[in-house]
Amino acid sequence: MMKRVSFVILCVVALAVVVFSGETCMVEAVTCNPIELSPCLAAIMMPSQPPSAACCSKLKEQQPCFCGYIKDPTLKQYMNNPNIPKVASSCGVAYPPQC
Repeated sequence: MMKRVSFVILCVVALAVVVFSGETCMVEAVTCNPIELSPCLAAIMMPSQPPSAACCSKLKEQQPCFCGYIKDPTLKQYMNNPNIPKVASSCGVAYPPQC
């Protein structure tokens, strides 16, 4: 009887380890949407204005999308604005020099 209880406890612990270790490895995917960067418009259009916390948050969230935006013919002209890398730098976000 004692062996059976020990085996059941061991199985429950092993199952818990598998379940909880899987949760720590999950990463939420970023949905690339250039409209999400709209909180940064004021800082981009007026270089003397520092970026807001909302802008920095969105830049960090959308950072994996930057190369896609730069390569997109409809967005390229906007993404080549020299103020965008400055705003990103102010937020501590790396802006790709080339993609």
